[in-house]
Amino acid sequence: MFKDLFQKKRKYATIPSGRTGNEEGTPQADRPKREIPEGLMNKCGRCGAIQYSKELEKNLMVCPSCGHHMRLNALDRIRYTFDEGSFTEYDADLISVDPLKFPGYASKLEQQALKSGLREAVVTGEGTIHGYPAVAAVMSFDFFTGSMGSVVGEKITRAIEKAIEKRLPMIIFSTSGGARMQESILSLMQMAKTSAALARLSEHGGLYISVITDPTTGGVSASFAMLGDIIVAEPGAVFGFAGRIVIEQTIRQKLPDDFQTAEFNLQHGQIDLVVHRKVMKSTLAKLLELHGVKGGV
Repeated sequence: MFKDLFQKKRKYATIPSGRTGNEEGTPQADRPKREIPEGLMNKCGRCGAIQYSKELEKNLMVCPSCGHHMRLNALDRIRYTFDEGSFTEYDADLISVDPLKFPGYASKLEQQALKSGLREAVVTGEGTIHGYPAVAAVMSFDFFTGSMGSVVGEKITRAIEKAIEKRLPMIIFSTSGGARMQESILSLMQMAKTSAALARLSEHGGLYISVITDPTTGGVSASFAMLGDIIVAEPGAVFGFAGRIVIEQTIRQKLPDDFQTAEFNLQHGQIDLVVHRKVMKSTLAKLLELHGVKGGV
């Protein structure tokens, strides 16, 4: 009968009411505050608008006020992109170990898995997009900032090899802070490994579509993210190798405000399309259709 006394306390976010402190003679410090359950609302990182989380999810995590494309977990992106029930995951049992015995790395891997609900920074598999089949690798920034370690490189390479074997197109959704330095040279080797696998896909006449999401930087941008036959990006996605501060300090010049955004890269010929998330699925299906992929609905 005492179990109710020891239940986990529900978390709340406290926000003030919309009235000013001068109304009805109430001092601002004494205004009543409303308790909002955690997760019920979401604040846009660009414009600051507060939206109901459920409404934001219906809008594919795109801010209705300013159009900012918020970051997606890999599982959510798969759900938004592939036909319902069509996606089959590859290599779900592959997880990172600690090959160099890097201090604190093993515990951080456990923390990242709990936080993100994923076992690694990429989910690979195959499914259909409006009926068109494709193999995909979907990265997730919320697992170790999408960094590419040995397992990420291995899973992407295996997925590319599956695409070659099954003669299917390959789609990679990139988002990353770069190579995972806790694995040192082993992580850097993944740049060459994934690039070599894509070269084999090209030799076999396979189609590779690279989809850039926010942010895509470091070794990922310097390898498979830039090797697409077609390179697509979400609006506002940051895409480049080194960060703004590093580049400005190196060249001793002030960079444009929109430097490294998807729109800037499109203007300078680095990518082919900037596509809103609401039409990403239909755009990918059209690209697959135009390149002779059999299927469709």
